[in-house]
Amino acid sequence: MGYKIGMRVLAAQDSFFLARRPRKDSPHTTAAYRRDLTGVTVLLAESLSVPVDELVVEDLTSGNLRAAFGVFADSHAKSSVLRAWSTWNQFLTFCVADDLLPGNPMGAVARPKTPPLVPKPLRGEDTPEQLLSAAADGTHGGRDPWPERDVLVIALGLVAGLRSAEMRTLTLASIVGREGERRLHVVGKGNRDRSVPIEPSMERIVEQYLASCRSRFPQAGFDRGSPLLRDRRGEAIGRGGLEYLVKSCFRWAGLHDRVPTGANLHALRHTFATRLAEDGASASEIMALLGHASLATSQNYIEATARERRSAAASNRTYRALGRMAESE
Repeated sequence: MGYKIGMRVLAAQDSFFLARRPRKDSPHTTAAYRRDLTGVTVLLAESLSVPVDELVVEDLTSGNLRAAFGVFADSHAKSSVLRAWSTWNQFLTFCVADDLLPGNPMGAVARPKTPPLVPKPLRGEDTPEQLLSAAADGTHGGRDPWPERDVLVIALGLVAGLRSAEMRTLTLASIVGREGERRLHVVGKGNRDRSVPIEPSMERIVEQYLASCRSRFPQAGFDRGSPLLRDRRGEAIGRGGLEYLVKSCFRWAGLHDRVPTGANLHALRHTFATRLAEDGASASEIMALLGHASLATSQNYIEATARERRSAAASNRTYRALGRMAESE
């Protein structure tokens, strides 16, 4: 069988996304794939001194890709390089299946080792409660405080374990069930649906927030398809706005030293999972509530919690006395 010669790389990428449409990737996943493909494609074009739109699939050799990924790795974190490698591997696998290439060259392109999954919860036993108190304190919110929204966002991380993208895609229709038995319908990674039960106290937080929305935006629509979380103009909150909101709450609470580096909003999700493990939840229960694709990911929280308990027990001062007694015998 012959291979199609001379197809432009950008056209092949368009075909790749077209072929993925039946998978119903989330907009967040599609955007991440596009960034990964675009970033390396630009570097390929620069290394070959040709315009991006003139690159052809035959230019996707192992040597050219190694050079491009080498430059890409100089300015990106290990996790970003690993994700980009995976994206390109999927794209080039598609090219082989579509008779655009005789083989996938990514096997000859080095990739970082997958870093171990280490939970990054907030440090300190009472830190989540301090964070909620700071969010509820309307005196910290500048000229236009909105504590109802700030508390809801922090709570969605701490008692529902939602990711940033999951929060941003919530609508009024995401809150289902009758009073006292409500739950959140969440669309997670890979369009995996899950249902997260919420307690009456969380229901009241949602109701107070919605009342504040109606007061702030009397002309706005509040049908079931309306976004739950809004910015100060009444529009659906964006990724940057949500991250800034959470960072502001950390700053108001004075908790900078208790937030793991690079975690921020995700630290709330990790705190939710860690507390589940501490309270005896099984890996399968954690998996269902957090929307993990793998049971092994959920097991990490249980193992990390066991290590922390052993470390805490080992710090007991009595052990030092026991150690001296053992040495003296």
